[in-house]
Amino acid sequence: MAFGRLSGKESSSQPMHAINVTPLVDVMLVLVVIFILAAPMLAASLRVQLPQAQGTQPMAAAGEDDALLLEVDAKGALWMQGQPATADALRERLAQLGARNPQAELQLRADQAVPYGRVAELMGWAHAAGLTRIGFVAEPARNQDGKPAAVLGPTGAGR
Repeated sequence: MAFGRLSGKESSSQPMHAINVTPLVDVMLVLVVIFILAAPMLAASLRVQLPQAQGTQPMAAAGEDDALLLEVDAKGALWMQGQPATADALRERLAQLGARNPQAELQLRADQAVPYGRVAELMGWAHAAGLTRIGFVAEPARNQDGKPAAVLGPTGAGR
């Protein structure tokens, strides 16, 4: 143990001056493994601050031929199905999807800081590819205390 004596003699009054670093190394290696595993997950998550709207429904997962999830971050970068994409790659994918299934839906997740002109441009690309179903993904509206806001009916009264 770390509290033992360096010599085997009982009469020796000198304490051991070495520190046992094995537990420290063990903890550090565990932390390194945790950071190595967590780093790709943190980098892969896209920070998009969605606009809030009343009456939003949860986004349903769709198959490859049913929908295409397109995300635009605050800097205007494009992401298809969670992967970074170029404008040319997006146009090609939209054309392929429109040719395979004209009833497929483009699910557009644009940050609230993205200019309207950029969103309109993306909608134009989808329309040119033959896709007419475009879904806008938004966060549910929240009160000041963080709870979902009351959903208003057609007359403006809460349900």
